[in-house]
Amino acid sequence: MLLGPDKIKALVEQVLAHSRADQTEVLVLGGETALTRFANSHIHQNVAERNVQVRVRAVVGRRVGVASVNDLGEAALRQVAEQALEIARRQPENPGFSSLPGPRALLPAEAFVAATADCTPEQRAQAVASICKLSKDTGLVASGAFTTSSTEVAVANSLGVWAYAPSTYADLSAVIMAEDGSGYSGMTACDVREIDAESVAVKAVDKALRSRGPSAIEPGAYTVILEEDAVAEMLSYLSYLGFSALAVQDGRSFMAGHLGEHITGENVSIWDDGLDPSGLPCPFDFEGMPKQRVDLIQRGVAQGVVYDSYTALKEGKQSTGHALPAPNPAGPLPGNLFMQAGHSSKARMLASVERGVWVTRFHYVNPVHSLKTVLTGMTRDGTFWIEKGEITRPIKNLRFTQSVLEALSCVRAISAETRLRPVFYGGVRVPALCIERFTFSGVTQF
Repeated sequence: MLLGPDKIKALVEQVLAHSRADQTEVLVLGGETALTRFANSHIHQNVAERNVQVRVRAVVGRRVGVASVNDLGEAALRQVAEQALEIARRQPENPGFSSLPGPRALLPAEAFVAATADCTPEQRAQAVASICKLSKDTGLVASGAFTTSSTEVAVANSLGVWAYAPSTYADLSAVIMAEDGSGYSGMTACDVREIDAESVAVKAVDKALRSRGPSAIEPGAYTVILEEDAVAEMLSYLSYLGFSALAVQDGRSFMAGHLGEHITGENVSIWDDGLDPSGLPCPFDFEGMPKQRVDLIQRGVAQGVVYDSYTALKEGKQSTGHALPAPNPAGPLPGNLFMQAGHSSKARMLASVERGVWVTRFHYVNPVHSLKTVLTGMTRDGTFWIEKGEITRPIKNLRFTQSVLEALSCVRAISAETRLRPVFYGGVRVPALCIERFTFSGVTQF
């Protein structure tokens, strides 16, 4: 059960009253997360965690210190304020820091669904049971996880900022194993009632059945169809590598020196919008600043990056509402990414490919060259050979080594349908892509 805005506001006012710093920020992160995990077609774990963390950022001149606690007693709150102050006093001065941000008007973003917050272990088990049953009936083995959570975030500071928002999240993922193949499917939503376990089961089982008996192909550059999970993974790394103002200011972003220039094909547009209800919305960032839509790449042109108050001040701008919790060496990051849908379908994409590779998703992805946006990783859980517009056979997984910007420069078709997928710092809603040239640098034994 969430504490609610009144209780949390009373907590942060206690901390602000106890603080002797020049400026003070209080960030409260709380909520409950429940997980039902299954393997070998049986549920083997059901856990729930409830926690509330209070993080205090104290400012003394140009020195900043951060301390946290999950004890909500008055003595603990007084102590964490003192700890943050003491840490700040021992820090070197940061010449780039001037002040915490002042209050700004917030727009609403509804992201809390009671049905998700109230979801029971029995409800999650029922969904998992439909996946396990279909797997058993087809001689396959199911594994995966079903997560539901309700969270609340509040930010207040001594300059008058006050922001509070509750949210919910549900995610179901399944990996279905055959003797020499596998399939994957997953769904994510704020509303658990939008999670269709039977659809997840059917898609993952179908992939697993069709992936049996894979054969190898030679490494090389191929036309590919990337399903939404693969696109989401690729886009999340692109965002991490270069959509932060700090990365641009440090000269380690592919956007640095190229704003206003074409960096992808004209059919590619990417933006961040924390207020869009089709994503995982949140009205403000971890400094309490309002979320703004930021066009990152617009019709192939590098358009903009996201800011927190620190990076915005360096350029005389306002924060776009993308701060992460302090201390934060990564700088601001987009957490509500979108990619513009197209007009095609996966079936039409498939029919257009003479020879190529169908990719369900990637895993074990790592950056190779940030400025060139080169990533390497593996295909997984459903990789197929395309011949004359049809999937003809399963193939063994491949290692790719590919520049994301180069891949996005040769997108020849984009699906009209998009899907919401989770990434390591938020959510991404993306279409499937048909890419003319995608480089696979190695093969695997499975």
